[in-house]
Amino acid sequence: MDKNRLLKEAKAGKISSFAKLLTWGESAPTAEIYGLEGFLNPPQMAFRFGVTGPPGAGKSTLVSALIGRLRALNLKVGVLAVDPSSPFTGGAILGDRIRYQEHFLDEQVFIRSLGTRGSLGGLSASAHRLLRLFDLCGFDVVLVETVGVGQTELDILHVADEVGVVLVPESGDSIQAMKAGLMEVADVFMVNKSDRPGAQAMANDIRSSFFGELDGEEPPQVYLTQGQKGEGLDEVVAHLKEKVDSKDFYSRRSRPERLRHEAQMILRSQFEKGLETQLGALETPEDLKNLIENG
Repeated sequence: MDKNRLLKEAKAGKISSFAKLLTWGESAPTAEIYGLEGFLNPPQMAFRFGVTGPPGAGKSTLVSALIGRLRALNLKVGVLAVDPSSPFTGGAILGDRIRYQEHFLDEQVFIRSLGTRGSLGGLSASAHRLLRLFDLCGFDVVLVETVGVGQTELDILHVADEVGVVLVPESGDSIQAMKAGLMEVADVFMVNKSDRPGAQAMANDIRSSFFGELDGEEPPQVYLTQGQKGEGLDEVVAHLKEKVDSKDFYSRRSRPERLRHEAQMILRSQFEKGLETQLGALETPEDLKNLIENG
């Protein structure tokens, strides 16, 4: 595969070449993909907005509505939908792609599903390299939808420029339980299905939970939304557009903690591949004994 030709065509806007480039990028040797010209220092970067929250909160519907509004601003939009992985193939189940079908014919929108592959944080090492390819190919915004929530679902913090947590009124009781996890890394809260009872009270609870705890930092934004009806999304999109235009996120991409996390994910992935090779050759109790003794 001629990766340089694919990259050139993808930069020129050829969607089929970009799709092939991502497929190559997901499985290519790490040194080869990180050696691409401009890979670590692209001239343009896409603003990455992570979207996460409990199952049933309406994340995919909300993301689909955001795509439409961002496109109305003439922004080139990418979506990385992190699906649960098949335990047999390791591939994404592709459920989210079905929900985004109304955007399939728009050549300024590209949607890619990515399996978690067992990663406890909800993102596999491939997420870093795919997101860097979105940068290289001129996207303005990439929406990263992650699967599930919990204290271990924090990898999104290290790949996104901002994190949006989607909640619904009936999840109010879980706010304290989540406080030590995603609640502490959120930049934006979207109380979705806000036509339901308790939505405004929940928004007020979220705001009050941060009172006096931010030590001078800007409090997270809280929006009432209805993904299916599109209500409340203009404010969210205006917030995102401001971030895209400011380009303040460019400098944060090179922070040591983010680079260390990316390196950790790469090294962990390489270790797991080596481990799979060793386990694949294990067939007898004697093989197990030798593996343990030889480390």
